[in-house]
Amino acid sequence: MNEHDFLAERFETHRGHLRAVAYRMLGSLSEADDALQETWLKLSRSDPDELHNLAGRLTTVVGRVCLDMLRSRRSRGEEPLDGRVHIPDPIVSGVSDADPEHAVLLADSVGLALLVVLETLAPAERLAFVLHDLFAVPFDEIAPIVDRTPAAARQLASRARRRVQGAAPAPDGDLVVQREVVDAFLAAARSGDFDALVAVLDPDVVARSDGGGLRAGGVTRGAAEVAGGALTFARLAGAARPALVNGAAGFVATAAGRPMSVVAFTIVRRRIVTIDILADPERLSRLDLTVLAS
Repeated sequence: MNEHDFLAERFETHRGHLRAVAYRMLGSLSEADDALQETWLKLSRSDPDELHNLAGRLTTVVGRVCLDMLRSRRSRGEEPLDGRVHIPDPIVSGVSDADPEHAVLLADSVGLALLVVLETLAPAERLAFVLHDLFAVPFDEIAPIVDRTPAAARQLASRARRRVQGAAPAPDGDLVVQREVVDAFLAAARSGDFDALVAVLDPDVVARSDGGGLRAGGVTRGAAEVAGGALTFARLAGAARPALVNGAAGFVATAAGRPMSVVAFTIVRRRIVTIDILADPERLSRLDLTVLAS
């Protein structure tokens, strides 16, 4: 085995971890794969004799690649406009899915609500938070990536953490409880029972919808306002197929075998605190529904 093949083999052992880092940084599965390709190209040009602590080196490199991609995104003006919401790529699994690749991507319960909040952070804040809080990278290793001192990198992560804690509360981890709450929501929506809908919603619930360029989207706040959209939810609920969305109970609404929306929930103390709806036809068309039970 030559040095290139040996290096490629070592890189593959870290691929799952690196893709998990890139997905949290970018919120896009396709862009995460692009970041991995760029990381490999950078690694392949390195002197193998200088590659000490390969895992740490690769995490640093993929972080820098993702940071450049986020900054390029902003410079091209790819931020949501006119109050539109961008829902990151969901990872949809069957309710009993044991896909090891999904398990690696979602090892830290990176819910869709968390990714939505990460989209609002400045690139350097996002990198500092993701690498330190989600992957335990020390600030003295983060600092050179963002061209700051370790103390300044710590401040970046602290600011990001406050934003995340305020907008993406830690969800209940019990999938049985999650499914019970989602099923209660669907039953109330199907029957148009306003009071039952309000009963499963947190008073300060936030519902976010991303319809892409062709469908209306936006943000609705408050239990009464979200429950007031019961007719929309009733249409979705009637075609709902149970699924895990980023590891949490959710559903995919389909029509004629095609996905119409992916709906993710964050549930805290048996109440729904966030609902994230991806209804962008172009992005939905790329979903693999074979992962769902028939």
